[in-house]
Amino acid sequence: MNISLILSMLGGLGLFLYGMKLMSESIERAAGAKLRNILEKLTSNRVQGMLVGLFFTAAIQSSSACTVMIVSFVNSGLMTLYQAAGPILGANIGTTVTSQLVSFNLSEAAPVFLVAGAVVNMFSKNATVRKIADIVAGFGVLFLGLSSMSASMKALKDVQMIRDILAGLSNPIFGVLVGTVLTAIIQSSSVTVSIMLLMANQDLIGLPICMYIILGCNIGACMPALLASFSGTRDAKRASLIHLLFNIVGTIIVFIIFMFAMDPILGGLSAVSGANPGRMIANAHSAIKIFQVIILLPFTKQLVEMTYLIVPKSKDKDDMVGYRSAFELQYIGSKVIFSPATAVVDVIKELNRMANLASENLNRAMNALITLDEDDIRMVRETEQNIDFLNHSITNYLVKINQTNLPVDDLRQIGALFHVVNDIERIGDHAENIVDMAETRNEHNVTFTKAAQREMGELLEKVNTIVRYSINIFSNDNIEHMEDVKHLENEIDLMEREFQNHHVERLEKNECSPEAGMIYSDVISGLERVADHATNIAFAISDAEKEDATVKTASVKM
Repeated sequence: MNISLILSMLGGLGLFLYGMKLMSESIERAAGAKLRNILEKLTSNRVQGMLVGLFFTAAIQSSSACTVMIVSFVNSGLMTLYQAAGPILGANIGTTVTSQLVSFNLSEAAPVFLVAGAVVNMFSKNATVRKIADIVAGFGVLFLGLSSMSASMKALKDVQMIRDILAGLSNPIFGVLVGTVLTAIIQSSSVTVSIMLLMANQDLIGLPICMYIILGCNIGACMPALLASFSGTRDAKRASLIHLLFNIVGTIIVFIIFMFAMDPILGGLSAVSGANPGRMIANAHSAIKIFQVIILLPFTKQLVEMTYLIVPKSKDKDDMVGYRSAFELQYIGSKVIFSPATAVVDVIKELNRMANLASENLNRAMNALITLDEDDIRMVRETEQNIDFLNHSITNYLVKINQTNLPVDDLRQIGALFHVVNDIERIGDHAENIVDMAETRNEHNVTFTKAAQREMGELLEKVNTIVRYSINIFSNDNIEHMEDVKHLENEIDLMEREFQNHHVERLEKNECSPEAGMIYSDVISGLERVADHATNIAFAISDAEKEDATVKTASVKM
């Protein structure tokens, strides 16, 4: 067999794979944040979740990307296992859109897509428009690869050895195994089905064995989510198992049906698809998935319960969802699932955890200042070390993901997230400063007046409120208290100035010692700065969006 023929076919496969990757990643970058929000919020029931998973996967042209994203949602606690089941089933139908597109053979239009995508990409300065251009170019590359593979397969028809090998493929179980292994290696059922489609169009392989290979493709397509879940929580592993169990059970059901009714099924497909073998395979792929979802959707609860038998609950705290020891990342890092589409969401959850630690530490430090409790002082020191660890780890992670294929909307938030990390770390520093003052007070036997203690308590209460509102605004994108934050910041500024004046009056009346006055003044000033950092956190994302809108407006005017 001519070596150039093999190279031509491999080159076509490479173009096809690259085109699919370019399309999928570009769609994720252009609209990934919006699609992610839809996927996260519209999964209240099984049918709705299934439809969301279907349209999401059809949009990004990758069930692997969709299922990995769902597994990462479960890993982060954004979605329960029961919520995840519906979208996972829907993703299995959505993935058949690629083979449907391939079956229409748009190879002649490939150069048009390539030129259009390249021209727009070269001359447009808008990031979203350029990503859309990448999608169009990816579409062209995909069909260019199909054209090359199709031409190579025409030549393969004349190679008797290849015809004999393919003609010998008749064992249904072997067909399922071939589909499973091939798809597990390529990590895309769409690619495997598309190859079968092209081979069937050239009469290189029979339709019955193609049907069994398609069943194997469905199982092999579970590999990306399974691999991603290995580093995740137990629920993440269970989410990937829902995908696997659905395809195994669905394959067994359809396999049995094929064994007894293959001829009538092929007859029905021929009536719908005409004499085009490629259309028959594409329609079979869609029909199998739709049938499996209809049969198994009512049993999603049972599928979830089966995952608990395979991955049982653990009494070990380290295996509990949401638990991590000190000096350990919970939502990001090498020990959890990474998905570009959810990376920023995971960072925000980690920052929320860090912010709550800093807020708790501030209150613990204020309590230590008044009570001089040594355990509180020790805990503040230890927690501050943890906050410093999170500061460095999250910052390094932001640098890392800034170099990956993030959605455009998420990429715009990276700069703001760097500032948020710094503001939270500064709140932690103020807590440590306060315990330094507590130790000074204990060492020199300094006492506060009742009025000073009351004023510090009043200011701390206001600061706690603004910190709570700010964390909620940042973490949950909840702008309900945005005006409250503005009002509280002004109120805290006024209180700080008023209390500093009271402090001077007490000093003039000799009601407190100079040492107590210095500590009091530093604490009041520190709390006011904490409120400033909290305000920065509240407005971080909205300010980034305003800045981006300003840049867009300026570019339009130019």
